[in-house]
Amino acid sequence: MSQDKNRRGPSQRRRELSDHVLAEGSVSASDLAERFGVSLMTIYRDIDELEREGILRKFRGGVTVQPSGVFESNVAFRKKTMLDEKKAVAAKAASLIEPGMSVMIDDSTTALELARLLPGIDPLTVVTNFLEALNLLADERGLHLMALGGDYDRLHDSFLGVPCVEAIEALRVDLCFVSTSSVLGDFAYHQEQRIVAVKRAMLKAANRSVLMIDHSKLGRTALHRLAPLTTFDLILIDDRTPPDVLRSLDESGVPYQTAAT
Repeated sequence: MSQDKNRRGPSQRRRELSDHVLAEGSVSASDLAERFGVSLMTIYRDIDELEREGILRKFRGGVTVQPSGVFESNVAFRKKTMLDEKKAVAAKAASLIEPGMSVMIDDSTTALELARLLPGIDPLTVVTNFLEALNLLADERGLHLMALGGDYDRLHDSFLGVPCVEAIEALRVDLCFVSTSSVLGDFAYHQEQRIVAVKRAMLKAANRSVLMIDHSKLGRTALHRLAPLTTFDLILIDDRTPPDVLRSLDESGVPYQTAAT
């Protein structure tokens, strides 16, 4: 065991452990014990703590940041997944926005890719609860930026809770762009009730709402029902979606467009 590993305290080890799992997606507990030079019992204590914080989730014999029906992946992991698809959907979304509009975007990583494109469409009023999007757009003079406050959630890097919902309810925007974890049948779903509450408020605060998803979201479910697909005026999805999967959207009757990747 190296001196560096001996010197590593629990807090530093857990940070490095979570970074490693975020990079790999899933790792066995035995591999983690070997990598960090500690016992399996110590690794399981670390995993229990990181799961309690909502950063990782356990499975038999290891740990993962992959989503499940009750666990949404950390924002740092989500930013790296299906990136080409998210960029394509975001570009399609940006084509719907005209100068002078007011636009609300949620704290999804697809919305973050849309935020990167907004400086080219000004003047524009942009409303969001996503701290990374706020920081990204803060110096853009052609944009009127409105921050939705609330309880800061570091795993999502966004503001949530009752104050955020109340702030949304006081507004009315031209367009709202949201994403979600899964779509099954005629409904959109999400793992976390507090996220659902904010997204629902956003949809009610918009003249028109757009659901942005990549094809990995279709055919999956999560714990909480967000909204019927008929709530949305348009669904945007990447063109890597298999034709048989698109049939479920055809059956929903909701207009959708595919974005070229």
